[in-house]
Amino acid sequence: MALVTDGRMSGASGKVPAAIHVSPEAAKGGPLARLRDGDVVRLDAVAGTLSVLAADFDARTPVVADLSANRHGLGRDLFEAFRQNVGTSETGAAVVI
Repeated sequence: MALVTDGRMSGASGKVPAAIHVSPEAAKGGPLARLRDGDVVRLDAVAGTLSVLAADFDARTPVVADLSANRHGLGRDLFEAFRQNVGTSETGAAVVI
């Protein structure tokens, strides 16, 4: 089991193998937007590769979720300023001031 995300997080994986800040991000139509339930993913931390073992992966249309309605509630309000000012995963997902 491994954690694979384009999310903006740091140090959250503990002892679980992880690929964090995968880019380009799913929200921009990156490869993670083409993953489907049941896909087998190979994470090779030594080689620095992430592979999807699905024959039709390259032909799939990216599914980009509309998350605009999820800005409030459950603590999301506290981090809205960060979401509006954070850079992309390609640039390290740093907060732009």
